[in-house]
Amino acid sequence: MKMTCKAVLLVEDDVVDAMTVRRALADLHVTNRLVHMENGEEALDYLRGHANERPCIILLDLNMPIMSGIEFLRIIKSDHHLKRIPVIVLTTSEEQRDVIGSFDLGVAGYMRKPVDYQQFVETMRAIDLYWTLSEVPE
Repeated sequence: MKMTCKAVLLVEDDVVDAMTVRRALADLHVTNRLVHMENGEEALDYLRGHANERPCIILLDLNMPIMSGIEFLRIIKSDHHLKRIPVIVLTTSEEQRDVIGSFDLGVAGYMRKPVDYQQFVETMRAIDLYWTLSEVPE
């Protein structure tokens, strides 16, 4: 994420989890702007807004009201303009069907949110390192 100055889109309904992501990215000195949307519908509106910056990565929770993460994935991965944006699922779900469903819909990774903050920072460090080294289509 450090490699570019593009935004990171966080789709997360839990305020505490969103603050934890923000804090972990700050602790890791990730300079990308974090755009936070509280559900899939808001995130779709953001992604479809022509004036909005296209994110370099989407961090997606699965268990959200209004539109679940899986529903959101189904929509963006079938949209010609959005399907190449890499999505990392960042969730508490340990359901195998969620893991399989996410990968069937083309996620780049599936990470469980650790309860321990230091472990959470290490999870975010791994995501940051991966995307810093990875080639991402424009």
